[in-house]
Amino acid sequence: MTYIVTEPCVECKYTDCAAVCPVEAFHELPDKLLINPDTCIDCDACLPECPVEAIFSDMSIPEEYLGWVEINQEAENYPIISTKQPALYGSGCKGQPE
Repeated sequence: MTYIVTEPCVECKYTDCAAVCPVEAFHELPDKLLINPDTCIDCDACLPECPVEAIFSDMSIPEEYLGWVEINQEAENYPIISTKQPALYGSGCKGQPE
């Protein structure tokens, strides 16, 4: 089992999840994060850290996000991120602070 970053991360890119990952499984793109399924150890540390609830287990991912399983398989093609950085808060982010 592995964890998957899904659409709610797009344009938000909170990095709290990456900062707690013990195996550096998170990879950074300009508008989102992805989880490398080959690196993820299914430790659950990232789940409570995501304020927009964009991370799901591949065993319980909602049907509307199934395409994100494939997207996350491309994670290794992007730089690893392991520290907390300011969130993106793009116009499409549904988790912007008020």
